[in-house]
Amino acid sequence: MGKVSLIVNNQDWVKITEVPGDIQGEIIKGLLNANSIPTQLNQEGAGRAYGIMSGPLGAVQIFVPKEFAEDAKQILKDYEQGKYEEDAR
Repeated sequence: MGKVSLIVNNQDWVKITEVPGDIQGEIIKGLLNANSIPTQLNQEGAGRAYGIMSGPLGAVQIFVPKEFAEDAKQILKDYEQGKYEEDAR
């Protein structure tokens, strides 16, 4: 499968990741938005309509404008490594 992209308001958006379910998608969207990165979520229509949260229909694709892609990928990497978690002590 090739690179996935979309056009929104004459901007080229690229998929930076895919997550299992809209809750995780909304969390990542919030993280990226908090870092001033515009974000669009895309989920298969049937998955959204029926509230499917797993499998191919539950997957949520996360898109950002092409010029933000590298910064967004670094933020996701930092998130996955726990750099945004507070010290529980």
